[in-house]
Amino acid sequence: MRKFGAKLLEVLRKGDMVLLALCVLTSVFGIVMVAASTAYDGSSRYVIIQTGALITGILLYLALTAFDIDILAGQRTLLFLFNTAFLAMLLVWGVEGTSGNKSWLHFPFLPFNIQPAEVCKITYIIILAKTMSLNRNRISSLRSVGTLTFHMLWIVALIVVISHDTGVALIFMFLFVVMAYVGGVSGWWFLGGAGAVAAVSPYLWKYFIRDDQKQRILALIDPSIDPDGLGVLWQTNKSLEALRNGGLTGQGLFHGDLTSIGYLPAQHTDSIFSSIGEQLGMLGCLAALFLLLAIVLRCIQVGMKSPDYMNRLICIGIASMLLFQILINVGVCLGLFPVVGLALPFLSYGGSSILTSFLAMGIVSGIKMRPAPDMSAHYIRPY
Repeated sequence: MRKFGAKLLEVLRKGDMVLLALCVLTSVFGIVMVAASTAYDGSSRYVIIQTGALITGILLYLALTAFDIDILAGQRTLLFLFNTAFLAMLLVWGVEGTSGNKSWLHFPFLPFNIQPAEVCKITYIIILAKTMSLNRNRISSLRSVGTLTFHMLWIVALIVVISHDTGVALIFMFLFVVMAYVGGVSGWWFLGGAGAVAAVSPYLWKYFIRDDQKQRILALIDPSIDPDGLGVLWQTNKSLEALRNGGLTGQGLFHGDLTSIGYLPAQHTDSIFSSIGEQLGMLGCLAALFLLLAIVLRCIQVGMKSPDYMNRLICIGIASMLLFQILINVGVCLGLFPVVGLALPFLSYGGSSILTSFLAMGIVSGIKMRPAPDMSAHYIRPY
């Protein structure tokens, strides 16, 4: 018991309590908005689950702060097998979400469903960072780039084939590009990759993109596809309507022409940003974005201060993961992107989203707690 108390004291003293405070504050903001967005049905279930997830998330944050991530990174083969098996579980226990994608695992003994891809994002970042760390002095070699590309294509293929969730698959592709660039992969590989993507795009569009997904994309540039806004643009139009209703200061918490009657699609999950806009206005949206940006910047700051090559990449990867979800979620609500089912970190309702977000932040905090120098990690980016 005394050792536990000493360890906890060390975690509180050396861990990133600023990051924890930002995460908790943002999550509490999210719980308030979830409560305001679900009050119309008279149920407190969503708030209870989200609050329980927050409390559990704080405990996981402290546990991951105390845990040395180098131990887990050293088992990258097991992590690869874990990702494969976890996603494959969707074939047996997978259930469809509101978007129609088979992305969730349902277990009767849990009060919420689990989205395997949420957890796999973290393990995927660790796999990439460790792989790049082992090959950092020949990071642009064919073998190194080929290994990194294999990991990306494998997990993207699993997600697309099993769950058909292209939105989540895009996160893994974005992580691959950002971490490869920051890690020092030569720019020629990116040019070659861009050329390859351009070459296979017609084939992917024809055979891998569903008709409804094509309509969502095309409708943003061709209004004639849905002139009345009652088809593929309905959710986008409702999101924009909610934001317009809010104006500068909003219609008031627990009020709103759309959110008070539950007429905004996914108003407590994917469209939580529009719910904030209708009830708290532009000022509320800016406050939410400020908190999220502060979390992203804190992750980057911890990474940049770490002398360890792998740890820097992990922090940058986690920051990129958050940033991508923020940009896409907000972009969808603003009508800049086609509708993609991605949660707004710490704000959207979802137990698995909250827990994995705190897991990721706990890893960043643990990296801050152990700034052990890595003298072999000095690397000059090739030009």
